[in-house]
Amino acid sequence: MSASKESAAILSGELDNDSTPSQVGAEIRDLRKAKRLTIKELSLSASVSVGHLSEIERGLASPSIKTLRDIAKALGVTIGWFLHNAEGCDPAERDYIVRAGNRRMLRFSSGITDELLSPNLRGQLELVMARFPPGATEAEPAYSHQGEEAGLVTSGTFELWIGEQCFTLQAGDSFSFPSTTPHRYRNPGEIEAVVVWAITPPTY
Repeated sequence: MSASKESAAILSGELDNDSTPSQVGAEIRDLRKAKRLTIKELSLSASVSVGHLSEIERGLASPSIKTLRDIAKALGVTIGWFLHNAEGCDPAERDYIVRAGNRRMLRFSSGITDELLSPNLRGQLELVMARFPPGATEAEPAYSHQGEEAGLVTSGTFELWIGEQCFTLQAGDSFSFPSTTPHRYRNPGEIEAVVVWAITPPTY
């Protein structure tokens, strides 16, 4: 979604006409489940009643921009995450296609940017394009979680720690490992590293 489109929605205090309550609710529910949060936990974090949040997720109620902003903050995203496909998206494509100019993004304090390539988080697989600026480090100390991960380095140099082993990958190299093994990574190079990353189950 463009910044101007989102700003217009915020100023009006309403959702864009192309973002129906059911679509927004489904996006909230999918992200909450991907983050392994119960509806009660999200309710507490966002200061929204369980009943109202349940109605929003089921498409029975349309959240105000303030409520949507509170929910987004509790889930670690901006409201653009939920409104991303409101502009210029063919409704027939929403469940299957992500156009290059319509990706949802997460920007981290480390400078790393994740672009979601999957159209939604309802399936068992999540596809992400991660961009690591020079020197960017993520996941220190190493961490682990349920699932599996695989990826392809499309540009730059990428260091990947899997357990006690450290691997240096270049453009064209790929990897795969169980997410239950502690892992971390960084870009040791002088140019941006880009990795297309597949994760199962979805993590956000």
